[in-house]
Amino acid sequence: MDKNLAKTIADEKGSVGWWGENIVERLRDKDLQPLEVAHNALQEHPTEWNLLVCALFAAIVEERPEICLHYVKRLKKNYSPSEIVYMCEMIALAQQGSWPLAQSLLKKHGFHLLCFPTTINSEWLKSWVIKIQRWQPSIKSKKSLHKLKPIPKKPQFSAADIKKLLTDQVSEDDIEPLPRFPVQIPITFNISDETRFSILEQTIGDTIENFRLRLDFVHLSLLKGFDDLLCLSHLNDVNHYWYQIETTRKVLKQFRGRVLLADEVGIGKTIEAGMVLKEYILRGMVKRFIILTPPSLVRQWEEELETKFGINTITSHDPLLRKDPSFFWTQPRIIASIDTAKHTTNFDLVIKQDVDLVIVDEAHHLKNRNTRNWKLVDALKKRFLLLLSATPVQNNLIELYNLLTLLKPGIFKTEKEFRTGYMVAGKPRIPANRERLQNLMRDVMIRNTRSLVDVRLPSRHAITLRIDPSPEEKECYLMLGCLIKEVYTKEADKHRLALHHLLEAAGSTPSAVSLSLRRFLEHTPSNKGQELCLRYAKLHPSTKIQTLFDLLDRNPSEKKIVFVRFRETINLLDTMLRERGVSFARFDGQMTGLEKDAAIERFRTESQVLLCTETGGEGRNIQFCNTIINFDLPWNPQAIEQRIGRIHRIGQEREVFIFNLAVRGTVEDEILRILDEKINMFELVVGEVQSIMGEIEDNAEFSNMVFSTWVEANENNLKNVFDQLGDKILKAKEQYEAAKTLDNNLFGEEFDVA
Repeated sequence: MDKNLAKTIADEKGSVGWWGENIVERLRDKDLQPLEVAHNALQEHPTEWNLLVCALFAAIVEERPEICLHYVKRLKKNYSPSEIVYMCEMIALAQQGSWPLAQSLLKKHGFHLLCFPTTINSEWLKSWVIKIQRWQPSIKSKKSLHKLKPIPKKPQFSAADIKKLLTDQVSEDDIEPLPRFPVQIPITFNISDETRFSILEQTIGDTIENFRLRLDFVHLSLLKGFDDLLCLSHLNDVNHYWYQIETTRKVLKQFRGRVLLADEVGIGKTIEAGMVLKEYILRGMVKRFIILTPPSLVRQWEEELETKFGINTITSHDPLLRKDPSFFWTQPRIIASIDTAKHTTNFDLVIKQDVDLVIVDEAHHLKNRNTRNWKLVDALKKRFLLLLSATPVQNNLIELYNLLTLLKPGIFKTEKEFRTGYMVAGKPRIPANRERLQNLMRDVMIRNTRSLVDVRLPSRHAITLRIDPSPEEKECYLMLGCLIKEVYTKEADKHRLALHHLLEAAGSTPSAVSLSLRRFLEHTPSNKGQELCLRYAKLHPSTKIQTLFDLLDRNPSEKKIVFVRFRETINLLDTMLRERGVSFARFDGQMTGLEKDAAIERFRTESQVLLCTETGGEGRNIQFCNTIINFDLPWNPQAIEQRIGRIHRIGQEREVFIFNLAVRGTVEDEILRILDEKINMFELVVGEVQSIMGEIEDNAEFSNMVFSTWVEANENNLKNVFDQLGDKILKAKEQYEAAKTLDNNLFGEEFDVA
């Protein structure tokens, strides 16, 4: 095989849908095996997009669904998935006989999958969409599957022939004209599946010109206005409320996609932003977007967009960012930590991008025009801009000037004129002309309050169970602490992350810390460590596990979510629950989206316990449960709050109970103490901890601050140093409360949608 063949295929140009099928057909016309050609080419370029797309089509044509799904997995790992990937995955699942999964995928990606086949030539590919939609549960076997005619066997062509075939220029006569408008535009809106597929069938086999006319008609229909929102029928497990719908309409119609969403904490700014984004995507008005968030919220945004809005993204956690930053920032749908985006290695790459929409969460971090945060958002080429912040003004009115200048440059003219016209000299928090200022702000700001939307959540009760360890557990923990401090003193920078992880595992179960310690000792041999590892391995299931099962035995008819952090712990609890005959569902990060959906449904209908890792059902509606057990406690209060937010949210009708398990003398015990004593964390509204922690995490994540506090303390002053950390949190809470009071005084209820 010619070594340049991979590059030759990869350099092919054209619409992705037409291109993939065209390559397959051209190879088949020469009696070559497309799948074999693509597979061999991928040996040279294993992550090349065009080659992988070619392999998808080839596997579908040759009815090798298992190979198609293999390449789908590789594509999803290296790229943000597109409609063509989901279409091939859906057809491969149907070819395997997995009709329910195929139909679920069709339902999830709705309009995109329905519109995409109209740009592909093969009638049998189009027919799969219809076939999957009409599948009924009574179909049990593969007998009804469409069978392609076998490819006739002819003599194999040489590598030179293949190269010539693929390097031939394609004439314009060979290419059907593509629709002039984006294929993401739905064929129609708010119609039944039966009608939708009837329209699709009318297009199949019809001329491309008629399809173009239909698309033109829909495009013009969409330009009429935003009174009828298309996104509402595309939301999954979202209890949207009247004020969120009105906010979305107002953002689209009145503010033209440039607005500060300043709703009070806990009433749905993220949902409103997601609805605006989905509406723009469905109307073909947004193809490329970037969402900038604090580091701790990247995965939460990714999960919510995927599960609630059916929007797949690539994030700054993806290995592609480190492997090829230039290519990463050209991806069409990105969620990134703002700290990552503003970094020296990324800043220039980011501001070169031309995007349709930018969303900034916790936008009060843009309050200073001299920071890289503000300069990054200002420099981005963008059409629409959504800024989200419950407390847009935290210190003085200049922060408001800086934020609104991003949305509507020139709204207040220069800073000097703003100070003269709207600020009282010597009193930076007090507006000089409140009424005029508010009139200007009405053009760029929406603020819904709890009193307006009448959000009343049931009360919640937090109970911390401090567990006395067995003498052997206590001695092992003390020995581990000495080992960690000893290694840290000698090689802090080299082993900091590993030691941090080891200390967190020690708060979980003996099996978790035993495995973590073994891995650590592979790189840092130690006789003390080997002895300690043996002692941990011999420990019986901990007193903490016994406390968990005592909780599960209480009121067994009530559903309970058990949160854990370590894979060894979830595996151990999985085994023990099975042995005890406890009905449970498992939810972890290794599962596919469909498997996660199935786990939540099993928990809803059958099981009494949901055993889950940190992902914890984010973005999924699980308010049918009202009890959480934090078996492993995160060191980050925001992560604890996100867990609580899974059930203590709009839609919850019963009182919520949170049980925190902590072994006395551990780091987790100290964290719970200061969070409870200093800021009464479990009495705060969900979302407030996030705002509070944002005040102290500019220089370091809270979990890193916890580790530094513990490792640099001694046994005699441990309580005092944690009290000092608690004082920092208390100060941050006071700053947040002051900002909240300032914002309420400035804005009141003047900017709601009512």
